[in-house]
Amino acid sequence: QLQLVESGGDLVQPGESLTLSCAASGFSFDDFAIGWFRQAPGKEREGVSCISSGGSTKHVDSVKDRFSISRDNAKNTVYLQMNDLNLTDTGIYFCAAHDGCVLGRAYVRSWSYWGQGTQVTVSS
Repeated sequence: QLQLVESGGDLVQPGESLTLSCAASGFSFDDFAIGWFRQAPGKEREGVSCISSGGSTKHVDSVKDRFSISRDNAKNTVYLQMNDLNLTDTGIYFCAAHDGCVLGRAYVRSWSYWGQGTQVTVSS
């Protein structure tokens, strides 16, 4: 069964760090880019970071100096390391798969195999 499962979400204070995991099963994980997206209450889902099958990475401007993404193909898992979290990082974080690493708003719906999401709340 094709599946992506996110984990690692938590309640943290501003300035703290958190690592999310996205575990894949049921498809050729190595052949796909994996992306992280987030959705804040009342807002559209937006791309955050992605990593291609070859290991190239992209980040949106709001996180590029704070977040890093990596993949362990042996474990079929992608990680999102989030540092210096702030209130605007709050939301449900999802991972998904795609042929390429594309994060623009127009591409969100083209991603596949969405997980159920993991909640990240940044609050003082």
